[in-house]
Formats: sequence, structure tokens, C-alpha cells
Amino acid sequence: MEIGQGTAELKEKLRILSDAAKYDAACTSSGVDRPGKPGTLGNASAAGICHSFASDGRCISLLKILLTNHCIYDCKYCINRRSNDVERAAFTPDEVCALTIEFYRRNYIEGLFLSSGVMKSPDHTMAQVYEVLYKLREVHQFRGYIHVKAIPGADMALIDQIGLLADRMSINLELPTAESLRSLAPHKSRQTILGPMRQIQAGIVDSRLSMGQTARLERAYGAKSFSNGIFRLGEQQRDGLGGSAGHVIDGRDLSVGQALEGYGGRRGLVRRERNEIRTYVPAGQSTQIIVGATPESDYHMMMVTQALYQKYDLKRVFFSAYVGINEDSALPAPGEKPPLLREHRLYQADWLLRFYGFRAEELLSEDKPNFNVFLDPKCDWAVRHLECFPVEINLAAYELLLRVPGIGAKSARRIIQARRMGKLDFPDLKKLGVVLKRAHYFITCGGRQMYPVKLEENRITAGLISDSQKKNWQIEHQESFRQLSLFDDMKLEIPPTVEDFHKAAAGQL
Repeated sequence: MEIGQGTAELKEKLRILSDAAKYDAACTSSGVDRPGKPGTLGNASAAGICHSFASDGRCISLLKILLTNHCIYDCKYCINRRSNDVERAAFTPDEVCALTIEFYRRNYIEGLFLSSGVMKSPDHTMAQVYEVLYKLREVHQFRGYIHVKAIPGADMALIDQIGLLADRMSINLELPTAESLRSLAPHKSRQTILGPMRQIQAGIVDSRLSMGQTARLERAYGAKSFSNGIFRLGEQQRDGLGGSAGHVIDGRDLSVGQALEGYGGRRGLVRRERNEIRTYVPAGQSTQIIVGATPESDYHMMMVTQALYQKYDLKRVFFSAYVGINEDSALPAPGEKPPLLREHRLYQADWLLRFYGFRAEELLSEDKPNFNVFLDPKCDWAVRHLECFPVEINLAAYELLLRVPGIGAKSARRIIQARRMGKLDFPDLKKLGVVLKRAHYFITCGGRQMYPVKLEENRITAGLISDSQKKNWQIEHQESFRQLSLFDDMKLEIPPTVEDFHKAAAGQL
């Protein structure tokens, strides 16, 4: 089946189901390095995946669609809830395969992100998803990246089989507390979400050990070696999620070892050719949390995020600012703007947890439960811990350099390498990529500050805020931005951007 031979009905399905998928944020595709081969289609190497992003940060190099937006559930926050009067459609597995192959051949996409509403039952829906993946991998020999959203409550045997064909799987946590889940999504429960999440983790561990790798996923920039980081040895058993978080096999709650033993014979390596093996969910699993639909604080969000990384070894936790699309007394009013700046702050904090050795309880507390609107989390932490500064650039350890605002992981590594050749000064730091307009408050070179600045919280905060106000305005005012669609008419006049407004005000246009 080819798109050129398709009907108007197929194009209408594509319009409906690609638009219905735009509220799902958990769809990046890094983590797999599988090159293409003669006689096959696609590849999932890092060089060919996730190069293009929409202005809201979402990846646009994947074909991002729903199998169907029919749903038996009535989750209050979801556009596809059963009680909503929206256009409904459903692809057949062959139609999804045809779209993926044809779009890849036309260089529109590099992979597939496939989610779905729950049609008839979770098992029926996951069986349809499995048929899509099986035909793509085995019939069409498609080797590109595939990310699949698992349906809570589906038979674990189905999820196991899909895990051997997909690169990444995700099960959305949706909301940070069991109480919020009961309020807004009564058909879902923590057990039906965390149980499969744990079992997918067990399958990943089993597969990695069979390949001679470590049980837990690799982490970039030496994150496992941080003395206070969330990925260091011994931190994995902490649990801040609440509710059932154990392994569930055949209705029994099992330990990690028992879960691995129970699935060890069914998961792991599947040999496809003499010199090729396919592993279980090689790019790891992810989840998504909706921000702003319920009253939980940023502190609660970050503690849950930290627990997910530690206990389930997730590759990513995504945050999605709630868009007011449904009218319900339990939800914010439809006219309210999505909390985009709050979503941005959570992503910044998530980055600090994963790559900079911070912990959630360092960034926030019950007494200070929400992030500073005017400062990014790293700057906010620094001005509240001035006793740690100034840092001497020529002597500080890598972990301490990472805590300096304006110094990232790459520039910190460059500093460590460059100072072996001699002492560094401020012009050298600029060449190494350090953002001195933020960093100069907190560092010295050879015992000397760049400018004579007193380490006073109010003075430094004022200087940092003046630098960040423009960025905050751009994040909160994205009316001139839009999420890209497969059906965008590029001949339409593009509305002026935020940068255009600034240039016009400055007389540069």
C-alpha cells in the first residue's frame, strides 16, 4: 500500500490522528546507535535522529501519530476522552506501516512515535500496536527508530513482545500523586502504571546483563560518579512515589530478583540473523507528567521525578504544561494560559538532576516549594548558598565547577583539560564557552574577581534578574509560535516572532 494509491479517507485519518498526538511530549529518540544495512530501510544512529525541533521544544523528525483517538476512558484532562465530541478515526496496522515507510522514503521523518487511545480494551489496542511493529520490522525490514507508548492494564506478555521490537517504550505517569490520578483519571491507578514500568525495567536489566553490560543505563557526563548525585551506587532503592511500585507478575508482588528470574526466559536477546541480535527496549523507557492540572508544587514534582530516575532507571521524565481544552470543575478554566515558564523551570531542574549532580531536596523544600519565577534553578540555588562561593577556577573540582551558574558540563570539562597547560584567566574562560555575565559573580581566577562585586544575595539577584527577564518573557509569550504540522502551508505568511518585535523596538527593522 502506498500513499499515492490511498484514498481521501486515509489523508483525513492522518490529519485527525497527527493533530490528536500533539499533546504528548515524551517523544525524543536519542539513545540507540543502530546503522542501516543493504536491503533494509532506515537507521537509528544518533547522527540521523532528532535533529529538528519545533519552537516549543518538541521533536518533529518522528512521524508522531495515534493509532486511534477512540477511547473507552474518560480522563478529565484528555482531549480524546470518551465524553468529548471530537472527530474520531482509527488506522489499520497496514496504514501505519505504509505511512511510515512512504514518509521515510520521502525524507520527511527518521522514525515513528506511536501512541493510542484505548479502543475496546488495553489488550486489543496493544495487539494492534504489536502488529504495526512486527510488520515494520519483519515484513518491511524497517530499522529506523520506533518509540511506542504502552497502555496501562495491558497483558504483560504483549508488552514484552513489543519491547523486543521497539527502541523506546513509555508509560505516562500523567499526574504526580495517586490522589490526583483518582480525581482526574479514575480508570487508571498507580498499580497499573508502575507495575508495567517496573517489569519493563526488569526486562531492560535482563537484556543488558545478557549483553555483558551494566544493569543500569549509562549516564552522560559522569553522572554516576557524582558524590551526591541521584545515580550513585546505593541511591537506587529510594522511593518517593507512594502507592504500589513493586513488580507484578501473575498478580503477585515480587522483588527485583524474582521479577528478573520470572521473565528471564522470555526476554533478553532475540537473534534475527546470524550476526544480529535485538535487545529489549535498548533506548530505555520514559514517562510524562502533566504540569498545572492539579495543585501539586514544584517540590513534589521534582521529588517524584527523582524517585522515578532512582527506582525505575528511566531515561527521561518529560513535563507537559496543561492546555485548558476541557471544561471541568476539577481543572483550570479553559481560558487560562498553559504554565510554560513553570514547565521550562522543571526541565531546567531535571537537567540539573541528570547531568550536574544536584538533588531535588537541594533545589526546593517544603518551606520553598516552587521555583523562582525570575531565576533559573541553578542561579537560584547559587544565590541562596553564597557560602560556597567564590570558586577558584584553577583549583576547583569538576563537581564544584558544575554548580557555578554560567558553567555547563562541556565548559567544565574544557576547564579541567585547559588548566593542565597553565593558569586560566577570564578571557580564557570566554573562549572555553563560559557565560561570564552569570559566572563572574561566583568565580575567581588566580584569586581575583572579574569585577569587584560583594557577595550579597540582593545585589547578585538583581544583576541576574535583569539578564533573564527577556528570556522569561519569550517563554511566557509564545503566541507567535506554533507547533509544526504535516499539513502546514509554507506559502502562508509567517507571523512576526518575538525577536522581530525586539528588533522593531530597537529600530533595527
